[in-house]
Amino acid sequence: MSPDATGLDLVIDVVTAVFLIVGALMSLGAAIGLLRFPDLMSRMHAATKPQVLGLFLMLAAIGLQMRTWWVWPVLLVAWIFQLLTAPVSAHMVGRSAYRTKHGHREKLTKDELEAVVQRAAAGQEPLEP
Repeated sequence: MSPDATGLDLVIDVVTAVFLIVGALMSLGAAIGLLRFPDLMSRMHAATKPQVLGLFLMLAAIGLQMRTWWVWPVLLVAWIFQLLTAPVSAHMVGRSAYRTKHGHREKLTKDELEAVVQRAAAGQEPLEP
């Protein structure tokens, strides 16, 4: 921060610092959850939910600190890419784990996929929604 900083610069610096700290804590929480949670479904939750929010806060902090308009579209594209790919990859890992019986089905409160998988295994057509 320069000595001739205005009040707006101070506010932007404080907001940037808060975003960076909270974003880093969210990402750290996601990493700890990946290591500590007992089963695949819990780990997928830890890998997607706080990580996307943590990345958003860190990208917003970068955009605020750069103080130029051209950086925002690049940061927005990076965040949208993460927002679209994290849930899709978690969904694919979850389906794969379900089909290979790596998930704990006894922990599910409602198993909506069981009937679909049984119909597919029997070679029947899937039910129309």
